[in-house]
Amino acid sequence: MNDSAANGAEGTRRGTRAPAGSGDGTRAVRAGLPEPVRHEPTLPGPVFAAHFHLPGDPTGPYTYGRDENPTWSLLENAIGELEAPGENDVETLVFASGMAAISSVLFSQLRSGDTVVLPDDGYQALPLVRTQLEAYGIEVRTAPTGGDAQLGVLDGARLLWIESPSNPGLDVCDIRRLAEAAHARGALVAVDNTLATPLGQRPLDLGADFSVASGTKQLTGHGDVLLGYVAGRDAQAMAAVRRWRKIVGAIPGPMEAWLAHRSIATLQLRVARQNTSALAVAEALRGRPEVTGLRYPGLPDDPSYAIASRQMRRHGCVVSFVLPTRERAERFLDALRLVDDATSFGGVRSTAERRGRWGGDAVPEGFIRLSVGAEDPADLVADVLRALDASAH
Repeated sequence: MNDSAANGAEGTRRGTRAPAGSGDGTRAVRAGLPEPVRHEPTLPGPVFAAHFHLPGDPTGPYTYGRDENPTWSLLENAIGELEAPGENDVETLVFASGMAAISSVLFSQLRSGDTVVLPDDGYQALPLVRTQLEAYGIEVRTAPTGGDAQLGVLDGARLLWIESPSNPGLDVCDIRRLAEAAHARGALVAVDNTLATPLGQRPLDLGADFSVASGTKQLTGHGDVLLGYVAGRDAQAMAAVRRWRKIVGAIPGPMEAWLAHRSIATLQLRVARQNTSALAVAEALRGRPEVTGLRYPGLPDDPSYAIASRQMRRHGCVVSFVLPTRERAERFLDALRLVDDATSFGGVRSTAERRGRWGGDAVPEGFIRLSVGAEDPADLVADVLRALDASAH
């Protein structure tokens, strides 16, 4: 293992991180890079290792491939620098997927007899999580994201789970208000930050104990990596998350971790383009009579605009809306030429889908979730409007 790769957990907080006060683009490009080593690449290649040379007592950062890997360490530090710029007390752990990261927080922090508060309009896998939590004797309460409704069911809870903006409905809650109320009742707070990304929202600065996200989406942005992460300041809580990762073995492969780190360098460019284009698409949809239920937190007339503008730095790349019928929605999707019919979001290639096809979201049959990519905004708007016209017949 070369010196560059060996910096690992001990050296990555030094590295070549951006100076204090740097802009998002500078930080994204330099996030997590190790100390430069002459004749070595600025971002070392992936380290493929199940074990490491380990004579004598098992000391040092790398002992076994399920516990640590130099490629993970660089990525974890990169994400930590975006989640909490200029801070050294935030720990980040990467996982094999977003659901692995979500599960690590819930199942490491909750015990039989505890109570957890979940959103009832969140990611469609949360009902599966609820069933498993209840099987372990954990009480699950739910409330909508909008209107800070989770405040009403916080008493006695051990953990509050927030998803803001919510997926797929794009409701936003006041994270700081909810976090303060939860902490006053002795509860921990986790925020699913997938839709916002660290460049759009920093949950730890808003009072959350955990910032959790699927790196599969906009963080990596190319639709070729499954990844998740958890970031937090509380050493004891994060130690429990780390222990859960070790027990379950929900670790990313070194190649996935390296691809993710490489992709973060363009995060600011992608986010800026996609946010601008998403607003343009949302504004174009606003004038269409067949479109109802239009949601985008960046629209001034969106119900979440006031809260989103206070706590979010960018409003995301996802637009949602409803077409009159399932058939109209399917004709619309079939007529699109620059937008793929796919189930993820956040990628450089625009995607859209009729969410009702999965059966896990409480949405109308004609509900569309549109993820705006990095194509030219004018081309995307033209394609969406043309597809709406074509779908009318």
